[in-house]
Amino acid sequence: MSTETQQLKKKDFVSDQDVRWCPGCGDYAILASVQKIMPVLGNTQEGTVFVSGIGCSSRFPYYMNTYGFHTIHGRAPAFATAIKATNPKLDVWLATGDGDSLSIGGNHFIHLLRRNPNINVILFNNRIYGLTKGQYSPTSEKGKITKSTPFGSIEEPFNPSDVALSAKATFVARGIDRDTKHLGELMEVAAKHKGTSFVEVYQNCNIFNDGAFLQYTDKVSKLENCLYLEHDKPMVFGKDDNKGIKLDGLKPVVVSLEDGKHSIEDLLVHDQYAEDVTLAHILSSLSQKPDFPTPIGVLRSIEKPCYEDELVKQIDYAKEQKGEGDLEALLNQGDTWIVED
Repeated sequence: MSTETQQLKKKDFVSDQDVRWCPGCGDYAILASVQKIMPVLGNTQEGTVFVSGIGCSSRFPYYMNTYGFHTIHGRAPAFATAIKATNPKLDVWLATGDGDSLSIGGNHFIHLLRRNPNINVILFNNRIYGLTKGQYSPTSEKGKITKSTPFGSIEEPFNPSDVALSAKATFVARGIDRDTKHLGELMEVAAKHKGTSFVEVYQNCNIFNDGAFLQYTDKVSKLENCLYLEHDKPMVFGKDDNKGIKLDGLKPVVVSLEDGKHSIEDLLVHDQYAEDVTLAHILSSLSQKPDFPTPIGVLRSIEKPCYEDELVKQIDYAKEQKGEGDLEALLNQGDTWIVED
């Protein structure tokens, strides 16, 4: 690590742009967490790129003192993939929202994950369209009353982590905007992952969907509603760590550790490095089940070849077989003609 890199601090990654999010928005906490870990990772401004689509979250590149692209609604994954493919040395980040990536951008999102370029994806999930003033989004709960669903949404919501796991994502995690210490740690772990890291952040929109995640941030209720995951540790939760998750076959069950029927040895032990995606899917689905805590932390982290590495290998092989190539010759080969004036 260079001396210059060692001297960088959080403030060096803060741009001179006025932050134009609503006062009290959860986006501020996410921004601060990312800016804080940049020097820890050894990043430089010129070696980092932030890419976004459209939405409140997509103003992110303006607030980072790095390179950045504010691109097209839902198409940011294509830009991010191209940037990484053409310059693999760059540290590429993608900031997106539940509407940007899971609605119009759904197709680009899943193919980014299956390709596995070494890119960090942060999905701001506030379960609403904030920039366009409060319509329901793909993650809004069934029955949600909004300006575009005055009688309540009749659709089942997407679970972003489930979508990511089904798309063969190699790193899937979930954090909470107000739990800044844990969020920062999660971002750092995600950034160090070799491959596409996907972090869903429960983010409060205090204007159009205030309190959507209150049960996970309130000092009392969060102890009963959050299951903080740690690799190789039993799944314990509750105010006094008096509850846990065990499996009955493949069915998760909440058990008491105080009734004399179960002990900590009976509980499910987390394995975030499991190649089999079954456990990660089971954990991800708990967030959609009533009477179950929502897992927070890393659901899955496995290693697979990165897209840009495999692409470079193909290009190098083609050069070995056919030489460097001649673009002018390529454009003029075959049937060509000149149109005279």
